[in-house]
Amino acid sequence: MIDIPNLPYRPCVGVMLVNASGKAFVGKRIDNREGDWWQMPQGGIDPGEDLRDAAQRELWEETGVTREHVTFIAQTREELLYDLPEELLGKLWGGKYRGQRQHWFLGRFEGVDAHIDLKAHKPPEFCEWKWIDPELLPDMIVPFKKRVYRAVLDEFRALI
Repeated sequence: MIDIPNLPYRPCVGVMLVNASGKAFVGKRIDNREGDWWQMPQGGIDPGEDLRDAAQRELWEETGVTREHVTFIAQTREELLYDLPEELLGKLWGGKYRGQRQHWFLGRFEGVDAHIDLKAHKPPEFCEWKWIDPELLPDMIVPFKKRVYRAVLDEFRALI
């Protein structure tokens, strides 16, 4: 039996990458087996890693976007937490976490679409990507992350 209330949250970063037209990047995860869910780049923070460095690394690993093609312009004031749904507890991240605590960054994409390379890192995490109206973000993410996406959008909306 998993002692859920005493499990910690996995420390993570996320990046809302927006282009010059104010559209947000979303990718469809390769391991997405149910539903048509899309998400922004995000992932774990390595021990001792600076938050901004983690955001840049995760962005590169998932999109191929390098430092020269992104400028970070904001960071969420507080960590945003979400809990995994019951059916995923004990299955993700070796069963060590109850969910994630995330620091989000707003990044301005300064490249061209050809600078996005989902296969830059092995193994790739996304199989497709597209630019969307940021207001659609909460509707495209898995249900248990909707509250986090709404909070990110609310905090960054005026800067997009």
